[in-house]
Amino acid sequence: MKYYFLLFLLFANGSFSQNQKPNIIFILADDLGIDGVGAYGADFYKTPIIDKLAQQGIRYTNAYTVPLCGPSRALIMTGRYGFRTGAVNQDMTGQMKPSVETMMPAILKKAGYTTSMIGKWGQLPSDPAAFGFDDYLRYFGSGVYVNEGEKKEKYVVNGKEAQLQKGEYMPDLMHDHMVNFLAKHKNDPFYLYYSMTQVHGEIIATPDTKPGTTDFKELYSDNISYMDKLVGKLIHTLDSLKLRQNTLIVFFGDNGTAGQAAQIGRVKGQKLIGKKGSMQECGSLVPMIVNWPGVIKKPGVSSHLIDAADFVPTFAELAGAPLPTNNVLDGVSFAYQLKGGKGTAREWIFTELGKDWYVRSANWKLMRSGDLYDMTKAPFEEKLVVLDEKTSLEKQKLQAVLDKLNPAGGILDNGDGSGRHASKAKNNKKNE
Repeated sequence: MKYYFLLFLLFANGSFSQNQKPNIIFILADDLGIDGVGAYGADFYKTPIIDKLAQQGIRYTNAYTVPLCGPSRALIMTGRYGFRTGAVNQDMTGQMKPSVETMMPAILKKAGYTTSMIGKWGQLPSDPAAFGFDDYLRYFGSGVYVNEGEKKEKYVVNGKEAQLQKGEYMPDLMHDHMVNFLAKHKNDPFYLYYSMTQVHGEIIATPDTKPGTTDFKELYSDNISYMDKLVGKLIHTLDSLKLRQNTLIVFFGDNGTAGQAAQIGRVKGQKLIGKKGSMQECGSLVPMIVNWPGVIKKPGVSSHLIDAADFVPTFAELAGAPLPTNNVLDGVSFAYQLKGGKGTAREWIFTELGKDWYVRSANWKLMRSGDLYDMTKAPFEEKLVVLDEKTSLEKQKLQAVLDKLNPAGGILDNGDGSGRHASKAKNNKKNE
């Protein structure tokens, strides 16, 4: 009898069966590079809550995505490279069709998941419901925090349009919607795509900012801190609902640090090479932290290569969902890494934006141009290689990967090559 009583206590406190479907929360920070997260050695910004997730989970040091938000989000949600989907620039990302491309929520729903998208939908086409989300709160554009001047920011909740009211702060509105979703579906397996506002520009004061603050670095630091605070509030909600043990949390950046913040940021005293929109290292290298208390038994740091295409097969495997068979998928599941099992790690990642692309292994990067870079000192340096017998062999290995992928034979960029928009005249940084 005592044994059964102990079992009751375990389940009452949020423990779970290994056969139970995990809840999945994917937190996507906007324009956040590794120089914005304390656990990665950020010199100027503090993220104690996110750092604790890293300490208790797995912090990946080689996670990559597309260096611009629209194509990055398309890759994350479809598990397919841009030359397959057409998401090679911001405008072309918006031309994908749900009749052709299957996104994460539609995949997980086949395994019984309830799904929600909260925050930035960005350059993705149509609306979240069209691609399978059961619930959503989306705003338009990027960097929406408050109403500015006479402009009233609009957002949509499950098909119903609303306006941000005076005194309302969009990140808080998103959090409240999320809490309601979690409470409503605490007994269902759920997938939550939490697409945060921070830290996309325009960088303005948060509700916690000291009145009168105008210095960019201070305001940026405040936004980093508020993002960290919101992650903490989410964790508190999971704890209060007794969901934490069986909830996989992935914290990820949609691309590298942007603009002025990229000029300021430092990691362990050094400036990073590359930023948002750049094909250099830190345009695509982003923070990735995975936390799953009931499953990850050996927390630590992983240098395994992770491609943003990998989330689709990984989440599908963990959920027990069948993968789509109508399209080629580019992701490789890393579920075994979370469970402490054996599997085959990636040997390369692929990144494409606009008219350029590259394939990168642990120590080398081969550009579309044929230039080979030594990446042993990344993320602080990438060195153009003068070919010799050894480096020619490395180039041949990566060229074989590109030849097999054949991005030139897929859907090509129809814009100015930057990946931002089809026409530079349309490039509105507010909406990137």
